[in-house]
Amino acid sequence: MGTVTWGPEIAEHYDEGVAGRFAPEVLDPTVDLLAELAGGGVALELAVGTGRVALPLRARGVEVAGIELSRHMVEQLRSKPGGDEIEVVVGDMASATVDRRCSLAFLVFNTIMNLTTQAEQVAVFRTAAAHLDPGGAFVVEVLVPGIDRLPRGEVARVFHHDERHVGVETFDDPVGQISWSHHWRDVGGRFTYDAAPYRYVWPSELDLMAELAGLELEDRWADWDRSPFTADSENQVVVYRRATGITPT
Repeated sequence: MGTVTWGPEIAEHYDEGVAGRFAPEVLDPTVDLLAELAGGGVALELAVGTGRVALPLRARGVEVAGIELSRHMVEQLRSKPGGDEIEVVVGDMASATVDRRCSLAFLVFNTIMNLTTQAEQVAVFRTAAAHLDPGGAFVVEVLVPGIDRLPRGEVARVFHHDERHVGVETFDDPVGQISWSHHWRDVGGRFTYDAAPYRYVWPSELDLMAELAGLELEDRWADWDRSPFTADSENQVVVYRRATGITPT
């Protein structure tokens, strides 16, 4: 296993494949909260991708830097209006750095699961913490694992289904917490299939990773609109703060 990397065949059609994530009712609350948490400081997006969040956040007047493993995704970002205003370091978000101190770091849309080992996931928390000013915030958006919602004996679930996209998650290694996400899409009238492994992570596990990095839990919501997180929530938006006087271990 290792960090999932998007090649040109994914990057060129990535935005079209996640078009629903650009809808104002999805994107606006995300940018609203991140702009508030950034205050007047620099925001660092880990796995900045094609700039779905970074570009509208920059348009709000927030200075944004990014780290992105796939140079093909960065090429898509650069091709968009305002894309040249975002400093991007091409590298693994578990270890790459930018030469900035930040008031905010964020990792959205389940991307922490692209790191397919626990050690890598812990490392990305440390990367975020190392960039933050004291009191700075690290925001993680990630789904709550759905394995406990499967009927006994079943190993897959359909998590999305419409006329243009069918998504199926298979739980291939419960011990290593590895699932595969399979996508069948209509992209520009062409049928496509792609799949990638992910490592799902539990809320309590996230909190322990944060503690190891010297971060403290501030809030956990079910969505960007700050709706309450409950035992039935399928998603989580978590805010951690860099503690003062604590060195990451």
